Amino acid sequence: MSITTLDGKRFAEMVIQGANHLAVNAKMVDALNVFPVPDGDTGTNMNLSMTSGAKEVKNNVQDHIGKVGVHLSKGLLMGARGNSGVILSQLFRGFAKTIEHKAVISGSEFAEALESGVETAYKAVMKPVEGTILTVAKDAAKKGVLASQKTENIITIMEEVLTEAKASLKRTPDLLPVLKEVGVVDSGGQGLVFVYEGFLAELKGELLPNSPSTIPTLDELVNAEHHKSVQSHMNTEDIEFGYCTEFMVKFEQEKLAIHPFTEDVFRTDLSQYGDSLLVISDMDLAKVHIHSEQPGMVLGYGQRYGSLINIKIENMRQQHSNIVGETHTPLVSDKPEPKKEMQEYGIVTVSMGAGIADLFRSIGAHAVIEGGQTMNPSTEDIVKAIKEVNAKKTFILPNNKNIIMAAEQAAQVVDKEVYVIPSKTVPQGLSALLGFNYGATANANETSMNEALKHVKSGQITFAVRDTHIDGLEIEKDDFMGISEGKIIVKNKDKVKASIDLLTEMIDDDSEILTILQGEGVTEAELNHLVDYIGDNFDHVEVEVHNGQQPLYSFIFAIE
Repeated sequence: MSITTLDGKRFAEMVIQGANHLAVNAKMVDALNVFPVPDGDTGTNMNLSMTSGAKEVKNNVQDHIGKVGVHLSKGLLMGARGNSGVILSQLFRGFAKTIEHKAVISGSEFAEALESGVETAYKAVMKPVEGTILTVAKDAAKKGVLASQKTENIITIMEEVLTEAKASLKRTPDLLPVLKEVGVVDSGGQGLVFVYEGFLAELKGELLPNSPSTIPTLDELVNAEHHKSVQSHMNTEDIEFGYCTEFMVKFEQEKLAIHPFTEDVFRTDLSQYGDSLLVISDMDLAKVHIHSEQPGMVLGYGQRYGSLINIKIENMRQQHSNIVGETHTPLVSDKPEPKKEMQEYGIVTVSMGAGIADLFRSIGAHAVIEGGQTMNPSTEDIVKAIKEVNAKKTFILPNNKNIIMAAEQAAQVVDKEVYVIPSKTVPQGLSALLGFNYGATANANETSMNEALKHVKSGQITFAVRDTHIDGLEIEKDDFMGISEGKIIVKNKDKVKASIDLLTEMIDDDSEILTILQGEGVTEAELNHLVDYIGDNFDHVEVEVHNGQQPLYSFIFAIE
């Protein structure tokens, strides 16, 4: 089979299958994130970015490939989240720019467009790191150009591109020592390989399986379902099935004699009771997760096959209300709001946790985008916030290294004067905002805010989601880890002991103020124990405590 020209409709199908294949395997990409912290979200970010591009393409399918490319570029640009999502958007931005005025393209033009995409992506990254998605894209495009010098068959060229992308992906641990230490390949590169696999399958007229290449555990699937739920339900009343129900059926032979167990039938029967259904079974047990309005009926059905164990039922509406219902005050909303009067300066920041959001507002932020470690806002989210603030000059505090590129991309999209202060942590963001002066010029503020980033140390306590060896530490699942400036330096089974070990490493004779942001799940006793320890052992340090209410991170520390 040979395809020597590519038009818009075929390219659109390539994009859609590439996006679908990435979506199916997004959790596997998440699992490749190096750090064992509960915010591994490269796959989620790339999936949401690519889905945004594919959606724009679906709505604008046409013969002219250049126009389809423009829509892909636009969708990816606005939906881009996280560093890998932004780089993915740049790869296809450069691709689209090259073919913009062409109705159809040849094999060599396809290869050249891939290479142009790589050049655009490298230019977008201030300090390109080899061993990442950039390297995989570069090696694959180079191979595509070489192949196009021998043939115009786009299938052959894409086969060479994909083969080299996989080979390059395998080499990423040789280029990034941290990948080799943990024993994984680069997650962003893996995501790009999934996209290219979708491209090639479409060119060959094949349909890739609608199931992950590697089957994740039930816990991973449950986390994925809950993650999707958080994204899809903005209001508590939108939750259709209110009870998250999990249980195991321990098979009993006398019951199986009456109701022989077949997983497919079991799954089909349970599907009538709700959504987010997950079933895994072996010879002895069936594990079930489902969101249902009738958990009693679900349990009753399961009892047909045996006894029930490890039953857990949670009211998701109540949980949602507790988490966001009463305190959820998004400034970025789909609902139109009254146009604010134009002001000289605007501050947009990103945070996870109602308490931290309130803290940012109290010291001057005009818009707080909910997001951060587990859900990076898209370029479009940041653009909306900039527009809603309606200022002549807007400063953005990303507060996460994976949001900085999306913020910079948003700054380029809007027709306003925007300054991105590259804060990588919440403490840096708070410190930078305190360095802002309404009476100073924008350039002077940019300088003082960037300077403020250097005078605060950031620490975090969170738990491990898997066993791993990293930074010279053997870490077991559920260990509490102390992270200083992005590096794991201590671990302990107890969160307070981990905090004490971390702060002992971070506090020195020059430290004057310790700010503690208390996260969800931290008791007053735990907090008081920690504060008392600091008072007893570091009497030169003044302690401030705020209830940040941030999820996943028990404590966030700022030391000045």
